[in-house]
Order: sequence, then structure tokens, then C-alpha cells
Amino acid sequence: QVQLVESGGGLVLAGGSLRLSCVVSGSTFSINAMGWYRQAPGKQRELVAINVSGGTTNYADSVKGRSTISRDNAKNTVYLQMNSLKPEDTAVYFCNIEISKPGRAERFVYWGQGTQVTVSS
Repeated sequence: QVQLVESGGGLVLAGGSLRLSCVVSGSTFSINAMGWYRQAPGKQRELVAINVSGGTTNYADSVKGRSTISRDNAKNTVYLQMNSLKPEDTAVYFCNIEISKPGRAERFVYWGQGTQVTVSS
């Protein structure tokens, strides 16, 4: 079974920084993309950043210039470094991966349990 475990969330003052981590375990086969999403109370889950196999990255406009997604392939871990945090960054942050499996045409998506980020003013 593929499992994703996030960590690194917490309470931080506006203007501060956090680094979120996501460790992936199990039969991952071929990972097409790894990303971070977030969901604030009363809002839909939204994309924060994604890293596509090959090194391409994309960021939501709301975090562009303040956040960096990166990988440590040896540790099978993806990170989200967030700087200059704002109260509107408060949300549960979820790790996400998309996987291809041998002999299967469809792609598979897995989610972590989420880690809470709270930014106070």
C-alpha cells in the first residue's frame, strides 16, 4: 500500500517560515508528479505547488515567490518551504502524488493525512 505522511506544520507568526515534509512509502512504481494542496475552512481544496518528473514546477499565484517545492529522491521525500507567511496561508496542507503502474493505462492518485498550518497576525 502506498502511504504518504506529512509533517512540519504548526503555529507561526505572520512573516515567519515553515518547511513541510512528505515521506512516501510503498510500491510507488513510477511517480509522475508530487505536489502540495491546501484546504482552508469553508473553502475548496486548492493546488499550492507541483513538481513533475523531470524537474518542472508550478505554483499557485498566491504563493509564487514565497514558496519552493523540492525533492530528495534518496529519502523519497518532497518538501514545501514557505516563507513570508500570511494569515491567509492558514489551512490544512496535503501531500499528493500521481503514479503510473505497469500494464495499467490509468494513473493513480494518493493523498496524505494532512498537516495543519496556522499563521497568526
